[in-house]
Amino acid sequence: YWEGALGGVVRDSLACDFPFLPQSEPLFDLVNVAPAGFTSMFQLHRNIIVFNIRTDVTEPGILYKNDQWAAPQCVIKINAPTEDVATEIFLENCEKIKAVLEQAERARVISNTKRYEELNLAPVVTDMIGGSPHFPSGYKLKSHKDNFIWISYSTQYTMQCILAYKYPIEEGVDMMSPEALLAAQEKMTKENVPGMRDGSYMMISPAITPSVKYKKYGDHEFAEIRGLWEVYSDYMGGPFVTHAFYAPDGKNMILLQAFVYAPKYDKKNYLKQIESVLYSFEWKKD
Repeated sequence: YWEGALGGVVRDSLACDFPFLPQSEPLFDLVNVAPAGFTSMFQLHRNIIVFNIRTDVTEPGILYKNDQWAAPQCVIKINAPTEDVATEIFLENCEKIKAVLEQAERARVISNTKRYEELNLAPVVTDMIGGSPHFPSGYKLKSHKDNFIWISYSTQYTMQCILAYKYPIEEGVDMMSPEALLAAQEKMTKENVPGMRDGSYMMISPAITPSVKYKKYGDHEFAEIRGLWEVYSDYMGGPFVTHAFYAPDGKNMILLQAFVYAPKYDKKNYLKQIESVLYSFEWKKD
């Protein structure tokens, strides 16, 4: 089946390009394991999709399970009597399958972050915007202004950063429109994120038009901006993802931008890690 129609559909759906990276990287890294080879070594993997294709299957469908052989683990099982039926079930549920896998990965990062959190950072962000993500150990405060905070985790060759920005709502303006959001991000980075050279600053790369989607995660509603950044008059760049939303007071907008700089490495996993930090955002509890 892996070399046939079903395997082709699975690869096209799950190993397609991760969006908005400067080079091609797959959405998920796939490993095909024959049933006889599915031993304890593979049963410890975090994400597993099982295709149970047997002529005696009387109830075709898809099942989602957690922690079947290990923890934390996401297991998705597709039962079908034929390859054609298995392919149909997979295609009908493809978007949900991807969402379930992404959420499982995100939940693991958030869980580890809360276990090993840099506890001195969230209060600083909360003081400015009324809530904060949970920052993993090793993240440090790089810049702090009245309406802007820059938090960074850096190694010799990589940098993962989160920018927090608060700005007033303008009367008569659709603050959640793509145009308004992109303009606000451009203003934030131009004023607050300088490059290495004089007169240089961070900006949205014109090489590809960013995407803007409106999402809800739990009770939290936000606009997701995804694209590439670069530095004006310099050669730095990489991927970013931004969450934009209204402050509870109805007077301000908030941008939380996560970006990655890793010129020597693939960037997907770095971006997924720091994007999960954005998803850990919580408003301050009364």
